[in-house]
Amino acid sequence: MHNLDNPEHLINIETSQAIALKALTFILEDDRLQARFFSLTGLSAPDLHARIHDPSFLIAVLDFLLDHEVDLLAFCDVKEIPPANPAAAKACILKHG
Repeated sequence: MHNLDNPEHLINIETSQAIALKALTFILEDDRLQARFFSLTGLSAPDLHARIHDPSFLIAVLDFLLDHEVDLLAFCDVKEIPPANPAAAKACILKHG
């Protein structure tokens, strides 16, 4: 696994998926974010289980945070992830998805 503290290194697909899943956890733990995520995506809680390994779903999760800088920075702070890594994770999933 690549060093998550160095945004110059490309991250691998496993790390990218882990970042997306951490992002999903972060979203679901916050009632405001969860409501907005479900509203914007049209998904419901039962849909998550079926989509959890779908690359397009993981990209949607990352896009949700990437589109809201305040929430992105809060996620990165709480999960101790450099702010450049969610975008790198999205690029990696797009490439390998």
